[in-house]
Amino acid sequence: MKPAALVPVVLERLREKYPDAKYELNWNTPFQLLVATILAAQCTDERVNRVTAELWKKYDGPQALADADTAELEEDLKPTGFFKQKTKTVQAVSRALLDAHGGEVPDRMEDLVELPGVARKTANVVLNTAFNQASGVIVDTHVARVSQRLGLTKQEKPEAIETDLMKLVPKDDWTFFGPAVVLHGRYTCVAKKPKCAECLFNDVCPKLGVA
Repeated sequence: MKPAALVPVVLERLREKYPDAKYELNWNTPFQLLVATILAAQCTDERVNRVTAELWKKYDGPQALADADTAELEEDLKPTGFFKQKTKTVQAVSRALLDAHGGEVPDRMEDLVELPGVARKTANVVLNTAFNQASGVIVDTHVARVSQRLGLTKQEKPEAIETDLMKLVPKDDWTFFGPAVVLHGRYTCVAKKPKCAECLFNDVCPKLGVA
């Protein structure tokens, strides 16, 4: 099945299984979602949620994080891994928001990707999830893997994968497609030993790259 014909099938089945698909990071404000997404790099959402549950009791916004003692914040973020770099990024983002945006998270892609350490994936998570804005398609490791196995893209780089998906997936479905495919990749189409026998796409997936 060609990609253009496969996408409607994929969307229909994803909606049946994940009708309320959403990113699994916990957040109450766009700023909290932005920070959580930064912390989620090479870390599970479950662990990030445990860390941020305590983090927001201690730091109530960008000013508090910008002013935080760096060594203390590193300890707070240590469970997420790569904590020194993440601390540096979180504090730099907080200061940039205070300096350029009055402490508020902007709702434009061009403003978000100018923030330290924020690329399109993180920006799309914030725009899709916090602002319900179809700015693009979230492409993390799960979306990349599932899209490649389904034959929706042959690209390797996230932005190139996103370009292919934006051409195939109707814009009205972008904010649903990303989170739904993340869930599918996290729980079914896993990196090692994908659960093809129980996959909702088993009959239509070409299983590209699956041993």
